[in-house]
Amino acid sequence: MRLFVSEGAPGSLPVLAAAGRAQGRAELLISTVGPEECVVPFLTRPKVPVLQLDSGNYLFSTSAICRYFFLLSGWEQDDLTNQWLEWEATELQPALSAALYYLVVQGKKGEDVLGPVRRALTHIDHSLSRRSCPFLAGETESLADIVLWGALYPLLQDPAYLPEELGALNSWFQTLSSQEPCQRAAEMVLKQQGVLALRPYLQKQPQPSLFEGRAVSNEPEEEELAALSEEEIALAVAAWEKGLGSLPPLQPQQSPVLPVAGERNVLITSALPYVNNVPHLGNIIGCVLSADVFARYSRLRRWNTLYLCGTDEYGTATETKAMEEGLTPQEICDKYHAIHADIYRWFNISFDIFGRTTTPQQTKITQDIFQRLLARGFVLQDTVEQLRCERCARFLADRFVEGVCPFCGFEEARGDQCDKCGKLINATELKKPQCKICRSCPVVKSSRHLFLDLPKLEKRLEEWLEKTLPGSDWTPNARFIIRSWLRDGLKPRCITRDLKWGTPVPLEGFEDKVFYVWFDATIGYVSITANYTDQWERWWKNPEQVDLYQFMAKDNVPFHGLVFPCSVLGAEDNYTLVKNLIATEYLNYEDGKFSKSRGVGVFGDMAQDTGIPADIWRFYLLYIRPEGQDSAFCWTDMLLKNNSELLNNLGNFINRAGMFVFKFFGGFVPEMVLTSDDRRLLAHVTLELQHYHQLLEKVRIRDALRSILTISRHGNQYIQVNEPWKRIKGSEADRQRAGTVTGLAVNIAALLSVMLQPYMPTVSTTIQAQLQLPPPACSILPTNFLCTLPAGHQIGTVSPLFQKLENDQIENLRQRFSGGQAKAGPKPAAVETMTTAGPEQIQVLMDEVTKQGNIVRELKAQKADKNQVAAEVAKLLDLKKQLALAEGKPLETPKGKKKK
Repeated sequence: MRLFVSEGAPGSLPVLAAAGRAQGRAELLISTVGPEECVVPFLTRPKVPVLQLDSGNYLFSTSAICRYFFLLSGWEQDDLTNQWLEWEATELQPALSAALYYLVVQGKKGEDVLGPVRRALTHIDHSLSRRSCPFLAGETESLADIVLWGALYPLLQDPAYLPEELGALNSWFQTLSSQEPCQRAAEMVLKQQGVLALRPYLQKQPQPSLFEGRAVSNEPEEEELAALSEEEIALAVAAWEKGLGSLPPLQPQQSPVLPVAGERNVLITSALPYVNNVPHLGNIIGCVLSADVFARYSRLRRWNTLYLCGTDEYGTATETKAMEEGLTPQEICDKYHAIHADIYRWFNISFDIFGRTTTPQQTKITQDIFQRLLARGFVLQDTVEQLRCERCARFLADRFVEGVCPFCGFEEARGDQCDKCGKLINATELKKPQCKICRSCPVVKSSRHLFLDLPKLEKRLEEWLEKTLPGSDWTPNARFIIRSWLRDGLKPRCITRDLKWGTPVPLEGFEDKVFYVWFDATIGYVSITANYTDQWERWWKNPEQVDLYQFMAKDNVPFHGLVFPCSVLGAEDNYTLVKNLIATEYLNYEDGKFSKSRGVGVFGDMAQDTGIPADIWRFYLLYIRPEGQDSAFCWTDMLLKNNSELLNNLGNFINRAGMFVFKFFGGFVPEMVLTSDDRRLLAHVTLELQHYHQLLEKVRIRDALRSILTISRHGNQYIQVNEPWKRIKGSEADRQRAGTVTGLAVNIAALLSVMLQPYMPTVSTTIQAQLQLPPPACSILPTNFLCTLPAGHQIGTVSPLFQKLENDQIENLRQRFSGGQAKAGPKPAAVETMTTAGPEQIQVLMDEVTKQGNIVRELKAQKADKNQVAAEVAKLLDLKKQLALAEGKPLETPKGKKKK
């Protein structure tokens, strides 16, 4: 092999470091070439670095070359590393290119250089801190570490551009920079010139445009207003002026919801939860809540939308739970199905149907698909060595065997899959297997079973994927998981089990067996639809007219993206297949995992007892949704996001806008005479609304939530700059300006109420009721910002939307769910949303402020004890805050310098 690199070429850094790591694994010649030398004969422009393989082929992508060297050294690919590489290419590189160009070519310094890349650096730091691991993908150095280190080294080797407050980033960078392969790479490429060695290379690059990329971060962003063209402003103003008249007429909701030819038909499923488990927050965000946001958004777009889910009720897990509780399997299913339904109802999940798999339709459809597969030669018979627990007198289902993973050594691997490395396992391959029920060691016995011939279906699957994946919205982790399965080659997969509780196998000689839950569970989506409508085939045998979106955690990807597609492709019955497979990473709890048995973490039935409203839970779970990598629920972070983003940002803006209308204009929206600044604000809000649409159409749910908060921040800044509470007391021109600002602000609040509907439906409805938003504007979300509350529109009673979460309240909850208490403490007082804030309440608060002010003055006149005075002053300040909020004034007035 021959590696071509060039001095001063940034891409040479990581490949040299990776090559040094793989030293001795293969014969490698390193050649330094000039930046203008064409190494690859079929490329018309010079390109370095380049790796020429012994076969004569060339690799000329930095990541691909580094990956090749890592694979040589025995490194195994993993999903998280691939996500980091995608982030590096799409988020980090554009920011870094701008920063290096400003520094080296334009000679800029300080924040001009650090600004474009600060969010990306913060994201890396937060990821390292949250995972408490020294490296990006875990405890050991990975391909992602070398690629990101190589990209960042030219900038961060100058301590001025490595922020001290990012401690985890500093530690990570210094650890890698001290390694010998990295040191040699830096010396070879930068030649002790530092970042200036890159000047000849960077001078040949086009000047980067203003950086607009957004690093994935859980922290609120202060958005800079983008530059606008006159055309963009004119279009925004024209759309605004059309108002409600530009909305399509409301259509009555059909029942049942069915596809309509010529329109967009969206079928949404969330992974069927096991009936015997109570879902925890990670289950809820990974499946039902994420799907609910997209379903609500789809309905706002007026797409024909059917959203379904249900409980997965067959299998050994159900039999075992029934045995534990002294009930029949059916009784267990009935009991826990009701628990699941109650939890999702409380979380306001908008299923069109929440069904179950223990139905005659499930049996009929599953058996039909099986018979079609059997008739077409896609079912095999074979004898299987199985684990049988002699003490329990039963064959053990995969998930009821635990042992040491034969691939990675994880000690709690299940009999079907290892949660650590993600590889599928046959239970008999486990080392030191144990029965999860009685903890005895099972024995191996043989049994005759049926297999789905996946190798025979592999070509059909690949052809379908080749047509489906381009242009689709499969998440990167889903694509990677399916590719890794295909790379290793598909193997026949057993589809039967020695159980009683399941869908019967309709084949002679197999009457005592049932279908394996992961063969027929995904068919549950079809049977649940069949129980909803006898016209179910219009959804499930209509791939030309139906877009199927499926939501799940990443461990379910193989069954939805491979097993079910193979089953119905083999059945040859024109089934609708998944077009967009949306898989999340895992949500952890504080510093560990959720555990019902140990009392660690919040489960669905417990969230209701915290006193925190469902919409607050929805907001925070969606804010930290594990889209690109694992994330963690953190009580203190929940408090921070509630108090900063909801109370002080979103709630403060919407309440102020409504209160200005109520207090200054008698509850009627005033006339609006738009200035050039107002028109620009219309255009900025329109652009952010369109960005929200773009993100949700791509199912980037967490990022779209940021657009709502960004618009709210713009609104707060607009009010703060224009100060309508002062202008209303001034000249006629000032009063007119106060009216325009108030009218525009309350229309932004109306828009936010609709954008919020997929995320916080109860809060959305509350805002719309307070503003008396016309019904068409509540049910449709246009792509432009419209004036939906014209001058003269009368609003209703305005009241605060959110309540502050207190430190002691959150600390009590954190202790309660930490597993340290044997019994749950008393239920905290419910956090109630205030429901009245009319003139009577305002007058009461004004009287209270006056009364408390007199008490403070009297105490001061009497020269009372300082502590006593301080306590009464604190009460006065709290009352003043309540009054300011009720009147729509800023929550806090900074002390010190007066504003000009």
